[in-house]
Amino acid sequence: MPDCQVKRCLAFKLLTVGVVDLNETMEMKKETGMLQILDIDGNYRKELEPDISEELLLRMYRAMATVRKFEEISMGLQRQGRIGFYIGAAGQEACSVGSTAALHRDDWIFPAYREPGALLIRGETVLQLFHQLFGDSMDYNRGRQMPNHFNSREKNVVTPSSPIATQIPHAVGMAIAAKHMKKKQIALTFFGDGATSENDFHSGMNFAGVFRAPVIFLCQNNGYAISLPTVRQTASETLAQKADAYGMPSERVDGNDVLAVYSATMRAAERARKGQGPTLIEALTYRIGPHSSSDDPTKYRKNEEVDEWRKKDPIKRMSAYLKRKRLIDDESDRKLIEDIENEIRSSAKKAESTPKPAIESVFENVYLELTWNLREELDEAVQRYGPGYTGK
Repeated sequence: MPDCQVKRCLAFKLLTVGVVDLNETMEMKKETGMLQILDIDGNYRKELEPDISEELLLRMYRAMATVRKFEEISMGLQRQGRIGFYIGAAGQEACSVGSTAALHRDDWIFPAYREPGALLIRGETVLQLFHQLFGDSMDYNRGRQMPNHFNSREKNVVTPSSPIATQIPHAVGMAIAAKHMKKKQIALTFFGDGATSENDFHSGMNFAGVFRAPVIFLCQNNGYAISLPTVRQTASETLAQKADAYGMPSERVDGNDVLAVYSATMRAAERARKGQGPTLIEALTYRIGPHSSSDDPTKYRKNEEVDEWRKKDPIKRMSAYLKRKRLIDDESDRKLIEDIENEIRSSAKKAESTPKPAIESVFENVYLELTWNLREELDEAVQRYGPGYTGK
């Protein structure tokens, strides 16, 4: 059947049925030119294997496994009403971990909201992630952000915002500033396939191309913008080819292959540091769970589709690879997952018992010095509720 007829048939199916088989959409998109180093069984192409130390490989695996278990427990907390909201990254762990691991420690990260792995691979603690979810007094944002908006000023990970794609021009601006100041820092920004339909994506890409900004655009194409399949968003054969319009190179990678993501990001980072400008990376991946704790994915995709993608699990793939390299075995792998779960559960318990931010914190971190009217409001609040009031 000619391509045009395939597209018409698929479009009719989308309009009349609603639930789309992502395997069919991926077939239509023709995954040509996709870099893959690890297959689903952990076999690897030696000639493409990146030079990564054993220590870093093990840290990458631990970070990926931690993200998965962290989500499992956090979704449970949300269902119990102990936190208000959660956005998962199950199935996409290789994207954030592999790309961040390829950068320098002082490079800047502009995340969306499926990137706790970026913080973990940079050494952030699980406890701090839970402080953010509970919005307690130890949270970097003092409870001023929705759950799942993880950040760290110390680790150069900027606080994400809920509207999609807004972080893209911010990353470009930071990269241009670093270039102007003759620093070697670069920026990496994460976004989903849905963000490529937003003005901020096109504005950021255009600006970066014109000014040769040292920035990496990493699109995690998981097939859906919440419930809208990628095929409903663009007529382009790939998302990577959108880079052509803005004068920058692009690369498509298997987003469930952490080595492929690492390698592509390393190449993009080297280009950026040499003054050769930005790169767009399209990582083909899949969100195994719901878009968020408020979503029911059975309304728009088939269970058979999810089962098929589970076979491509990035964590199982990495585990098999490490066993082939004799860096872990079944027993050490089991012990690692057990240690991770124990750490997560104890951290959740500690964060949940941490006091909420005091009422005085409402007036902090906005102005260097409080204005007279805010000072009056602060004094009135303290007088009414008492110093250190936390709402209990």
